[in-house]
Amino acid sequence: MFMVQFTSLDPIAEARAQVKLRYSRARPVRAPMKPLGLMAERVGRKAGTAKLPPLKQMQINWRQIVGEQIWRWCQPEKITASKEGRILTLMVLPQAAPMIQHQSEIIRQRVSVAAGGDITSIRILQGQVRRTGPSEFRRRSRTLTPAEKAEVAAHADPIDNPRLRAAIVALGEAVLSATE
Repeated sequence: MFMVQFTSLDPIAEARAQVKLRYSRARPVRAPMKPLGLMAERVGRKAGTAKLPPLKQMQINWRQIVGEQIWRWCQPEKITASKEGRILTLMVLPQAAPMIQHQSEIIRQRVSVAAGGDITSIRILQGQVRRTGPSEFRRRSRTLTPAEKAEVAAHADPIDNPRLRAAIVALGEAVLSATE
């Protein structure tokens, strides 16, 4: 069992080596890899259930979530994350802002149920409301043939008042052109 000891012959070179080691010891040559747990958390946060339901889904179902009265006046704009939870930003018509502010707790509760329970507050922005959900269903009307128009006008001929006659003809044409 023989142990090798290194002895320096030059004390100045030894001191320089000690100083050099002091500033470079235990430093990696390249940056270390980030812990796998942090990277997995980032990926999970982007694709996980914390983002569900997405804002687009909430915008589509906004009418069912908040009800007819509130739906007319506001629209969800974005959901932001904070330390306390998620914050829903609503775009509200300026004339309805006090009413929406008054009912913000009810809106928060309904949205929290729809969004998974962690909407903690509501932020209100005033501006124009853009509808992104399904629009109102509007029936397509068919065009009347000239014979049908003449028949409606013939039935309205006995009416003496021209304004009333025109209104009755317009009503008759609207009824006949409506599809079921």
